[in-house]
Amino acid sequence: SCGRKESLQKLYHLPEAKGFQTWMEGVALLLDLSKTSPQLVSTNIVEVFYYFVLRINDSHKKVKQKALDVLAEIIGRLEDALNLVMICLVEGIRKNLNSKDPRVHAA
Repeated sequence: SCGRKESLQKLYHLPEAKGFQTWMEGVALLLDLSKTSPQLVSTNIVEVFYYFVLRINDSHKKVKQKALDVLAEIIGRLEDALNLVMICLVEGIRKNLNSKDPRVHAA
């Protein structure tokens, strides 16, 4: 559990990170935590999704696409907790519906 809390702390500091590779790792970390510790993510959903919505709106197409793909995968696991962040998630997703990049639009 201690390692999971450290992973959560790592997620919180990612918005300050530079470089898309670090952001991609953060999105992968969120996917992993949602599989191994859905309760931990659910309990901290507002803080976690503050970071995640930034990634959905990232200027780097690969990060944006990965974040949208991960969101589709974790919705079922975090369904009840997502009610608290639904408005900001929908807004973040909506901004990508007109993406000129077909992979981002499809995600």
